[in-house]
Amino acid sequence: MLTPVLLSGGVGSRLWPVSRESHPKQFQPLAGELSMLQETLKRTTGLDEFSPVVVCNEEHRFMVAEQLRQVDLKASALILEPVGRNTAPAVALAALYAVEHDPEALLLVLPADHVIQDVEAFVAAVGKAVPMAQQGHLMTFGVVPSSAETGYGYIKCGDSLGEGLFGLERFEEKPDAATAAAYLDSGSYLWNSGMFLLGAAAYLEELGAHAPEILSCCQDAMKGANRDMDFVRPEPAIFDGCPSDSIDYAVMENTDRGGVVSLDCGWSDVGAWSALWDVADRDDEGNASRGDVILDNCKDSYFYSDSRLVAATGVDGLVVVETADAVLVADRDKVQDVKRIVNTLKAQERPEVSLHRRVYRPWGSYESLVTADRFQVKRIIVDPGERLSLQMHHHRAEHWIVVSGTAEVTCEDRIFMLGEDESTYIPLGNKHRLANPGRIPLELIEVQSGTYLGEDDIVRFDDQYGRNS
Repeated sequence: MLTPVLLSGGVGSRLWPVSRESHPKQFQPLAGELSMLQETLKRTTGLDEFSPVVVCNEEHRFMVAEQLRQVDLKASALILEPVGRNTAPAVALAALYAVEHDPEALLLVLPADHVIQDVEAFVAAVGKAVPMAQQGHLMTFGVVPSSAETGYGYIKCGDSLGEGLFGLERFEEKPDAATAAAYLDSGSYLWNSGMFLLGAAAYLEELGAHAPEILSCCQDAMKGANRDMDFVRPEPAIFDGCPSDSIDYAVMENTDRGGVVSLDCGWSDVGAWSALWDVADRDDEGNASRGDVILDNCKDSYFYSDSRLVAATGVDGLVVVETADAVLVADRDKVQDVKRIVNTLKAQERPEVSLHRRVYRPWGSYESLVTADRFQVKRIIVDPGERLSLQMHHHRAEHWIVVSGTAEVTCEDRIFMLGEDESTYIPLGNKHRLANPGRIPLELIEVQSGTYLGEDDIVRFDDQYGRNS
């Protein structure tokens, strides 16, 4: 049986402004109704597999758990990286966890932010790779190239090991256009998908042989791991010292046990907005759109509307992406350069690089509607059965007006209920808590007033999610 291992640590900066550090692309419904993480989970349900292991950022733990709950799937573990150290350590953490429960575990390693249009072809390719992995091969999935793509790495296939199966000769970095064309013409190269099928024990052996410091750090970090329900937290101080390296560089380029399974399944790593245009349904003029979009005389363009109407006329080959607090306009052939915009935002320390106007929290979400001098208006949604921390503020008071649902309010030593169209006032300095005891989401409007309205003006006294700040 397989253990799917979902790697959910990426930021997806080339898909800004939709993908941001606090809510990156794998948690977004960019290519369908479900998020990319949920789509990745769903495509593993056709396999004979154990519950998945998800390796993700500590900050995203409750978001991952909630997205699994929404599709009625339960992970055997959520391994929380205190810092990102690339894919070789991430897979090592999952492998160390897996061999504790099954020394012969096979890991199906999948980035959580890819698109696969032909799931049946993907499942068939996994079936081909399983016997090879059981024999000790470390299998990687090479995608049959449809064009001379310069945005992907390539795999040079070696001797045939069976139908659609090859030895692994070498990896190649992203090529220039002429080299990519030569790769395509040769018929010996496949796109590097970043997906793997390998024995957990075999991977750890090869990691120890070729990157022993990574293995040692991961072993020590997992020995000192804190385990809380489904959350597995490797020891932060140890894992922080782990070298950062990809599984390609650390293991696959050095091992003599590598193999390749050919995959033709409508795959994309969705590394830029142009990739979403590639996989989307398009109109007769070659336009793809999502959300509230009206087009007139436009060609070969991609439009994304998140919060308002986007209208365009007479444009060709553009990408236009609208969110509540930012709009991106780019040439469709130059969207890889969006990362430069993100770097500029970071240099200017602008919040748009990391936060959406709607911010997700373990208990639900909040959205800033109006921000001005000495006051702020927020829309708050608390999920059924959830509650915020018991807290107080030094610099602001708050008014709460319930729009829908039922609120349980704690204010100092009082606990009381509020229904729709009812309100209350939380004075500055009072300990307070908001909870949703009902079965539907609680929605309310919060009006903050005071000399300082930053999110860091929170003193927590009790928090069921283990947050200190």
